Amino acid sequence: MPATTPRPTPEQQQVLDRILAQRERLRARRDALRQARAAAIAQGGRVNPADPLLARRASFARLHPLAVAAVLGAAALAGPSRLVRMAGVVLPTILRMRRR
Repeated sequence: MPATTPRPTPEQQQVLDRILAQRERLRARRDALRQARAAAIAQGGRVNPADPLLARRASFARLHPLAVAAVLGAAALAGPSRLVRMAGVVLPTILRMRRR
C-alpha cells in the first residue's frame, strides 16, 4: 500500500476547488445570518421601520404569533373567493392611505 495519496487529476482538482468555494460561501452565509440574528436580538424585540417589508413582516410575526394565527385562521375560514373580493375592496383603500 502506498504511503502517500495520489495527486488528483486536473478535472478532479476543479471539482475539489468548486467544493471548497461552496463551503466558503456557505460558511460566509451562515456567519452573516448569525450576525443578523444577534443584531435582531440586540434590537430588543422591535420592528425596525428601515428594514425591508419582508423583514418587518417576519419580525412582526415573531413578536405577535397569536395575532398572525388569528388573521390566518380568519383567512382560511373566509375562503379564497371571498379573500380575493375583500382584497379588491381593501387594497385600493390602503394604497390611497399610503399616498397621503
